Amino acid sequence: MELQGREQQQVVSKMDGTFVFSELGAGSYTLRVEKTSLYQEFSEEVAVSAGETNQIEIVLQTPSVPSSSSGAASPGGMEFEDKPDFTVAGVSNWSDLGLHGSDIKVKTSEELAKDTVALKSSGTSGDSSGSLEEKKAAEASATEGELKAAVTRSPESFEANRRLGAFYLHSREYNLAITPLEAAYKSDPHDSANADDLALAYVRGGDPAKAREEIQRMLSLTDSADLHRLLGDVEEKTGDSLGAVREYETAARKDPSEDNYFAWGTELLLHRAAEPAVEVFTKGSSTHPDSARMLAGLGAALFATGSYVQAAQRLCAASDLMPADASLYVFFGEMETATPTPLPCGDERLERFVREQPTNPLANYYYAMALLKQERAGGKLSNPQQPEDLLEKAVSINPKFGKAFLELGNLYISREDVSKAIDAYQEATAASPELSEAHYRLGLAYKRAGDNEKARQEFQEYEKAKETEAAAEEQQRRELQQFLIVLKPPAEAAPR
Repeated sequence: MELQGREQQQVVSKMDGTFVFSELGAGSYTLRVEKTSLYQEFSEEVAVSAGETNQIEIVLQTPSVPSSSSGAASPGGMEFEDKPDFTVAGVSNWSDLGLHGSDIKVKTSEELAKDTVALKSSGTSGDSSGSLEEKKAAEASATEGELKAAVTRSPESFEANRRLGAFYLHSREYNLAITPLEAAYKSDPHDSANADDLALAYVRGGDPAKAREEIQRMLSLTDSADLHRLLGDVEEKTGDSLGAVREYETAARKDPSEDNYFAWGTELLLHRAAEPAVEVFTKGSSTHPDSARMLAGLGAALFATGSYVQAAQRLCAASDLMPADASLYVFFGEMETATPTPLPCGDERLERFVREQPTNPLANYYYAMALLKQERAGGKLSNPQQPEDLLEKAVSINPKFGKAFLELGNLYISREDVSKAIDAYQEATAASPELSEAHYRLGLAYKRAGDNEKARQEFQEYEKAKETEAAAEEQQRRELQQFLIVLKPPAEAAPR
């Protein structure tokens, strides 16, 4: 809003497209409204009188898509119509906005976001693009001793240092990779592959200042998508989450690879921008339909928006692409335990998890939980003893599995076996003393057994554990910035 070219005010619309100018003086103003790349700019003269309140409805027009001869995106890049339907306008401290449902669902959303971040370097992908380490690493056919001997014979040799550095990089020994890669860089600072590897070693080796300096130097020479993604990693590590998401978006626009889409979507999900994350992961999944981790990220984002059935379907599809990958079943198991009713395709996928990995305690635990939920929902189990057997197997494999002991106790209580329930709850509190629910359940079991003093003690332990849990969760949430998102208003709702 501008008064005869002198007085200006600027506001950003809310998510529903509305915006308000307050305390305007009387006069004739020029009102301009725009949303970059999505609508043509709107401009209108507005007369304002003292003490008057006006409401103006504005309909922005979508511009025509430019042809390939007039500046369209390069082949393989994001086309004009593929641009996202949102803008990351800033960051704020944590709030509950954007999360749906009960506290357990909020916690599960947060855990799934962390799990998704872990997939960035896990290689959970059905395509052949691989990570940057795999794309940039040397063949490593020689042994470490042979490579080090070559450097000793020719300490200034670019090739000898380059091969040793690449060997360490491929082995994920990032700190060891830095010295030979630096030596190779001194020999030939113009070799882009070595410079990329050196920047990666700095990022992964924990020297973000050097990493940023090297990446920015290389970007001044070559504006590559891989370098923008690496710079995004650096910015996230140093706490500049806004800078990180912009670098990841730039990388995905320049090269819509699986890695670049995944880094962008994951950054949005981590900072509680669930709906934009759904948009990015959806586009990434359509571009890379064989990527299991892209589907897992989409499932986590859908769960955060409250779309539990759709989230489960994406995780089922992901596990079908990578049936031997435990991390994908863990995603599904976390979702299954957080929702009150059975999720579609859950039982058969978690049964497959047990079949594929019978000695994995999580496999036994999650399948037991799915069967118990099915039973509580009115379903009849072909083997009613199976949930107990699975939980017993889980704790026999991992005697420190507090949650599995807790569920065993709950199972025994449901059968009125208070003595066995107390034993299981005691094991749960011993294995996981921070597990507040285990103390609470043990207190209830003691009360049912008539031991009021022990019940009182466990209820006290419950209160302490609950306070500790709440403080830790609040601290983690406050340390993680939340993105402020400006969404494109729906077509039927004109911005005003």
